[in-house]
Amino acid sequence: MSQVVFLLVPKLHLLDLAGAAQVFSTVSDLLEAAGGSRAYRLRYVAEDAEVPTAQGLPVRAETAWPRLGPDDLVMVPGWRSPGTAGGPRLSETQARDLAGHHRRGGTVASVCSGAFALGQAGLLDGRRCTTHHDLQEELACRFPAAAVIRDVLYTVDDRVVTSAGIASGIDLALHLVAVRHGPALAAQVAREMVVFARRNGDEPQASAMLRHRSHLSDAVHRVQDRIDTHFTAALRLSDLAAESGVSQRTLTRQFAEATGMTPLRYQSVLRLERAEHLIGQGATVDAAARAVGFADARMLRRLRAGAAA
Repeated sequence: MSQVVFLLVPKLHLLDLAGAAQVFSTVSDLLEAAGGSRAYRLRYVAEDAEVPTAQGLPVRAETAWPRLGPDDLVMVPGWRSPGTAGGPRLSETQARDLAGHHRRGGTVASVCSGAFALGQAGLLDGRRCTTHHDLQEELACRFPAAAVIRDVLYTVDDRVVTSAGIASGIDLALHLVAVRHGPALAAQVAREMVVFARRNGDEPQASAMLRHRSHLSDAVHRVQDRIDTHFTAALRLSDLAAESGVSQRTLTRQFAEATGMTPLRYQSVLRLERAEHLIGQGATVDAAARAVGFADARMLRRLRAGAAA
């Protein structure tokens, strides 16, 4: 079990904390329900045992850091601004512990104004980062060695992950889940939380499994769950329709309305994406085609040519 440690400062925003915490908690719930073990232990650390929040509800925290390893994540939720120059700062010990975790191979992350805490720990120098749009100029001025990226939901640079304002912490957490557990589980978590799995601003979407999940059709989600898990297999439309509890014609219509494509076209998109990854790792076109379920490489070549056109 990995640990997700939330480093709390006074006047933190509840949604900055709760959104990301809910993502990791939901991952554990889903894996445990499937017969596995809980993936994450959530910890909350602060200077004082009781931490006031911007919304008036105090939260409890540990005052001693747990022992951390490279698989563990430390995340700093944001706090009430405007302006952070006179706002909360990490203690010297907290800043040193945060930097030390990264130095030992761990991942650190921030939500909203939490990026200023990462900057205080020296973790933004020479790295891409972001924060709430109202705070980007101040972040750039406070930490001139950082490369502040505007108009993106989150950035990832050498195990330093930063996100924009408040609810974007959910997007950041979903990204980390997709990297560690695969995009299918991240999409399932997004569905459980009834949130959209969104693009990261001007950067490419991580996976078609997430890109086509921004809808609320339960029947289509069930079919996508099936295709996501078995996209290398031969899937019949009749079986997918039975999975969703509707007719083939109704499924095709609903699927197109929700995703802009047919179920079998969606399967081809997943196969193409996986094949491109395999080819990028050194596989031949023929080997990649077989690995993703094509009988031969001709269909894969046609799909690649169509995507490049």
